[in-house]
Parts: sequence; C-alpha cells; structure tokens
Amino acid sequence: MLVAFLVSIRKIHTTMSGYQVLRSVLQFLATTDLTVNGISLCFSSDSSLPALADFHQSFPVVFLDSSGRLNLCADVTASTYHQVQHEARLSMVLLDSKADDGFQLLLMTPKPMIRAFDHILHLCPLSRLQAACHRLKLWPELQDHGGDYVSAALGPLTTLLEQGLGSRLHLLAHSRPPVSEWDISQDPPKHRDSGALTLGLLLRPEGLTSVLELGPEADQPEAADFRQFWGSRSELRRFQDGAIREAVVWEAGSMSQKRLIPHQVVTHLLALHADIPETCVHYMGGLLDALIQGLKETSSTGEEALAAAVRCYDELSRLLWGLDGLPLTVSAVQGAHPVLRYTEVFPPTPVWPAYSFHKHFPERASLLPRPDKPCPAYVEPMTVVCHLEGSGQWPQDAEAIRRVRAAFQLRLAELLTQQHGLQCRATATHTDVLKDGFVFRIRVAYQREPQILKEMRSPEGMISLRDTPASLRLEKDTKQLPLLTSALHGLQQQHPAFSGVARLAKRWVRAQLLGEGFTDESLDLVAAALFLHPEPFTLPSSPQVGFLRFLFLVSTFDWKNNPLIVNLNNELTVEEQVEIRSGFLATRKQLPVMVIITPQDRKNSIWTQDGPSPQILQQLVVLAAEALPILEKQLMDPRGPGDVRTVFRPPLDMYDVLIRLSPRHIPRHRQAVDSPAASFCRGLLREPGPSSLMPVLGYDPPQLYLAQLREAYGDLALFFYDQHGGEVIGVLWKPTSFQPQSFKASNTKGRMVVSQGGEMVMVPNVEAILEDFAILGEGLVRAVEARSERWTV
Repeated sequence: MLVAFLVSIRKIHTTMSGYQVLRSVLQFLATTDLTVNGISLCFSSDSSLPALADFHQSFPVVFLDSSGRLNLCADVTASTYHQVQHEARLSMVLLDSKADDGFQLLLMTPKPMIRAFDHILHLCPLSRLQAACHRLKLWPELQDHGGDYVSAALGPLTTLLEQGLGSRLHLLAHSRPPVSEWDISQDPPKHRDSGALTLGLLLRPEGLTSVLELGPEADQPEAADFRQFWGSRSELRRFQDGAIREAVVWEAGSMSQKRLIPHQVVTHLLALHADIPETCVHYMGGLLDALIQGLKETSSTGEEALAAAVRCYDELSRLLWGLDGLPLTVSAVQGAHPVLRYTEVFPPTPVWPAYSFHKHFPERASLLPRPDKPCPAYVEPMTVVCHLEGSGQWPQDAEAIRRVRAAFQLRLAELLTQQHGLQCRATATHTDVLKDGFVFRIRVAYQREPQILKEMRSPEGMISLRDTPASLRLEKDTKQLPLLTSALHGLQQQHPAFSGVARLAKRWVRAQLLGEGFTDESLDLVAAALFLHPEPFTLPSSPQVGFLRFLFLVSTFDWKNNPLIVNLNNELTVEEQVEIRSGFLATRKQLPVMVIITPQDRKNSIWTQDGPSPQILQQLVVLAAEALPILEKQLMDPRGPGDVRTVFRPPLDMYDVLIRLSPRHIPRHRQAVDSPAASFCRGLLREPGPSSLMPVLGYDPPQLYLAQLREAYGDLALFFYDQHGGEVIGVLWKPTSFQPQSFKASNTKGRMVVSQGGEMVMVPNVEAILEDFAILGEGLVRAVEARSERWTV
C-alpha cells in the first residue's frame, strides 16, 4: 500500500527499476514521520470525511486507505514505526556507501533483536501488565483493544521508558511472541499465557554512563513534574555554579555499573508508575561482564585498572622525554602492549610482592620464586618503544647497532634510577622499570635499523634491499605494533565499548584452547572491525552485543575468498579498498589463510602470517557457529539466561590426551572461566612495602611447560591450553604421527623400532611419550589421561 501511495503522488513511476523503487520507499520512510504527519490514499474533497488530525488524536501512526475512514496502521505503535524509520535510515546510508557487499548486508543478513540492540529486557509474567493498566488508568485503551491489556499497556510503557532514559536512548523497540493457533471450538489462549514482552534498548554511548539526571531549578514550575516523575529518587542538590536543582543520582562506581544505569532507570520507573516489581523485569545487559571482571573488585570489568596503567605509562613517557644525560635525545615514546590499547583481557594491577614469599637476588635487586611456595603472581611487563633521534654517530653495521643499543639500555636504567629513583633492571635488549607497582619494558629503537638489516651486499659490492626474518620482526615490533597500538587506543577513546568487546572476544578464543593460534593483534583487529564497519547494525554500545556480533562475523565471514579490511582512522578510500580486494585475489595462494588488512599493512597481513593454520581457523569458525545460537537463545529466554559460561567452556572430548595441571603452580588460576572459590596465596601485599625490588616477571610454569612439550614433541602432536587459568592441556596427535617411518638414528625421539613386513620401521612409543609428559612437568602435572579409544598404534 505504501508503494501505491508513492505511485499516486508520483514519487514512483513506471520507468523506474526495482532498485530505484526500493530507494524511493526507503527514502520516504527515512524522512517521513507518520506519527506526526499521517498520509492517506483518499484524495476525495468530501467534507464529511474525518481529517487526518482526528485520526492522530486516536492513533499513534496514521496511514488511511482509499476510503479515508480506515487507518491501515491502527495497530502500529509509535516505537515500531520509529524502528522502521531507523532501519530505513541505516539502509540508505548503506546504499549510499556503495559497498561491495551492500546488497548482502541489506537484504540477506539477519538482524535478530538480541544482536541489534545493546540491552534486552523481558517483562513476565504478562499478567503484571493488567495491574499496570489499572495503575496507569488505561480504561479507554483496554476497551479499544477488547481487553488485551498487553496491547493497551504497550504504548504508555514505551513512552514512559523513553522519557526516563532520555539522552541515553536512541531507540526502543518491542517484540511479542506470535499468538498460537487454537481450535475454533475452544477458547482462545489467554494473554498471560503468551510468553513475555521483550523490549530492546539501542543506547547512545555519549550519554550512557552519566550518573546524573539534571532537573529544573527548585523554584521552577517544572520541578514538581520532575519530582512526580522520579518519585523518591529525586532530591534537591546544590551544584558548583551555585544553582539549586532537582536531580537524580544513580549508584554506579565502575564503568561496568555505569553501562547498566538503564537497568536502574527501567526497574525504578516500572515499579513507581506501572506497579511492575523488579522481580518481573529480566534485564539482559551485562551478563557476560563476569568473564572479564578483575580479580579484586567483582563490580569492575577492568576499565579503571586499564586507565590507571595508561596514566602510569603517560607519566613514564614524560620522564623519558625529560631525561638529562642521554647522548641522543628521545624522538618518540610509543606503547606496544595490549594494556596500552585497552585490550588486555585481565589488566594488570599495581604489584607489591611480599619478600618473605620469594627468594632474593641482591645483585640484581630482584626476587625469585621459592620451590616450597606456590607459584608467585604473574607479572607481565608492558612493552614501550623508545625511539632515539637519528645521528651520524650511529654505526651502519647491524652488530654494532645492537651493541650501541645495549649501551643505551644500560644508560637509560642508570639515569632513571639517579634522576627519578625508579627501580630498573637493564639487559642488552631492554630495560625493565618498576613504577608505582607497574612494570614497563623499555626497548630502545633506531629508525634505520630495519633498513640496515635488509641490506645485502653482492660480491661486486652492490647493495640491494631484501626483507629478512630479522628485519621484518624488528619492523613489526618497533614500527607496526606501536602504530597499531596508537590507532586502537584512539578507537577506544571514540567508542568506550571497544575494550570490553575485544577482551570478551579474546577471552572466548583462549577459553576454547585456541589462543596460541591467534595473535593478540589479529583478534583486536577483528573486534575493531565491528566498530569501523558495523553495517547493517549501529555501533555497539555494550560488550554483550559486540561479542555476539564477533561470533557472527567469525562464523559467517568468507575467510577464503575475502580479506577483512579494517579501515583504521578511515584512511582507505573506496577505490583503494577495491584495489586491495583485486590484489588479494591475484595473490591469494601466497597469503595466509586468515587475511586482515589495515591502512599500514595493505598487502601482507603481518598479524596473521604465523597463524592460524587452516585447521585452527576452521575449528574457530565451527565453535563460533555453535556458540552463537546457544548464547542468543539463553539471553532471549524470559525465564532467565541460565549459565552463560557454557559457551566459554571448551569441548574436551576431541583431544587424544589430557594433561591435568596442579592449581598450585598456575599463577593465573583465578582468571579461569569457572573461577575457584579459593586459590593459593601468590605472595602479594595489599599496600607498598618499605622498599621495592623487581618482582618475578613473566613466570608462568604452564607456558614454560608448553614450550618444552612443543619443542620435544611438536612433530608428533599439537598442544592446546587456556593461558587464563586453564587446568587442562589438550593434546592432539598429528594425522601423520602413527605412519611408520624408515629407521633414522637422528629421528628416534619418542619412537621405537618395530618390524613390519620384514622391514625395520619406527612408530611412536606412546607409553614412553606419555611418561615423558609427566616427567617434564614433574610437580606441575597432576595426571595424564590417555584416551586410547581415539587412536591406535
């Protein structure tokens, strides 16, 4: 009927293509508000017909048929029409962007409510809406809807919540389960038996975390209305400018609590005005927060700890810039660690080690683990790249540059200790600095060193440049990684939900024991893509919805035939992106299985060069495809979400061998998906001690054990582990492990000689290998479980 109306007003004509008709319809919906200015298919001048204004007094949305007496949108609520307008605007933006996949995004990508809205709430049982109708005195609405108290209360309730959420809310939508069929000889189903009323909140990030609802001044007439609307939550407050105003202050100390202020608003207003108690409001907004909550404060998801670490880094940067006595001045200080781009899953907190818990190493002013104590707390230094100015004094030989850098590292530690009293420990490659309980690892860099490493001299003395593993690694560590860290730091400043989404994504991947196959940077970039290219959705404003979209992206993206282009800072034009896709298809065989392109890395996908393998990526895609519907079903269940940690628990039945570890020697045991109620003391003080020694750095026995296993048996098996407190190492034999091999003296590790068909061949000695697993991990390994039904020799 809408198309017929557009034809009648000549917005659509017979020469238009189907695409042009679609654009015209979307343009009309996006720019016309039928809740204010209704439309009609009746063009009669009969004065006896009711005017559009008459219909607006009775219906929220007005679209009259050709008789001029029937409102085709009589049952459409204002919030539903605003949702249609919203989707039309998004569609127009997508069509105007001329994206290659615009058609697929617009017409073939599902947008379920749980994935489209930041927060979801379920009102049930629906019988409570009957009391709401009485409280709101909706007698006329009840008569209009034939006693359907759900439909009668829907409009007033959405208006109430829209007014209360105010600047926090961009859009409110609702969904009712369809009415089930019934036999004509039976009574129709009761409204209270039709499930739950589901509301979706699309939030504005700029106003979401404000704890203050500022009302009118006390002497203004609107003050009484404000007090009546907010009830007991409204109170008079004096502000710094001297004004005395009505205000509502919500209790929220951490960023995660501030993101859930809409929960407080909704439950308060529904209880106050609609007689709907909090027990009938099932709010789904922060149920996944527990997976990334800090160790000490369960109410925080780590944003405050990350901000504290970044502030400490900023202070250290200023100290480096102001150092006196360096032969060359500092030209740049850049962060190169996930903490400094807000994507570390569990951010560091200030560390104050208990000296009685450790052995002392006085010569290095350091602490060491004690064998009779549990493993000390895990402390990972935050990498900082310190660039020194170019000078003719720098040598042009790679080995000489390394020696000069080592001298700078020593001098840096000396000056920081002398001028600022910081505890430092210098090595030839880096300087560890302890500041305010945080440990930073400063690496001195010279901008021309990667180029010098590329220089190849021919016998004739000609110099050519060629990438080498050393030059690529150094360029990535000192140039690409700091640039990426800076760009993602800026992205977090624009979109506060980015940190939570990236950390949840990495927590899930590592919980599936697949973390070793993916670099931190590659997963951060996948999460960044959800904010830089959110189509067909809006930008995520909560970690929960961002994580659901991460699972959808991973499980549906065509990794084989398309690169994932992450247009950081919007530096790539549409033409350049088309060129990148063309180059990708031409060089696909030389590229890794997972290709992620950024403006600084347009061809090589450096963050996925070393992984994942095709098998690991396929496993991640399968797990994401399985986890997404399970989690969405849990969050959309009005009876409660159940155990959302289910999708974070890894499937262990696929592994051939399970190596179970002792929690005593797992330093990050409390970070496990199923966090233990109690764990071992890790030798930390609550407050700074009288003096400061360098804590034990990077000591993680399970990771050291894994490195030994991979070095010794990497040719026979793959090893999988969750670095965040996992108690199990999964072992998969490689497909070729049990194929007999010809005897070689250099290839006897883990194998035994047997006779097959009169020929001496070598096969794995499984019993000896399993025994070696236990011997290598003595004290750490609790048990080795061989699942012999999955393999045979």
